[in-house]
Amino acid sequence: MAKILLAVALMALVSYLPRVLPVVFLRKKIKSPFFQSFLYYVPYAVLGAMTFPAILYATGDTASALVGFTIALFLAFCEKGLITVALFAALGVYLFQFFLG
Repeated sequence: MAKILLAVALMALVSYLPRVLPVVFLRKKIKSPFFQSFLYYVPYAVLGAMTFPAILYATGDTASALVGFTIALFLAFCEKGLITVALFAALGVYLFQFFLG
């Protein structure tokens, strides 16, 4: 039981520290344009890095996954809504697998 409590405490500390340290050390407004843009784009880069590999293996067939990804990328580039992009990408994968799979 003590090991479990120690593990929970360590996990809480490890997940809490990265959230508190910037507040403690960065009290002034960040004026560097480079650092501001870096912090602005980090969440998008991390989300992309976590999502892209899953896209390629989600369907079990890399070709159909690339079809869905291409459709989603095109519709997102055309600034369509999230629901539209997701539905048409899924429909593209379904049709590809239905006719060619």
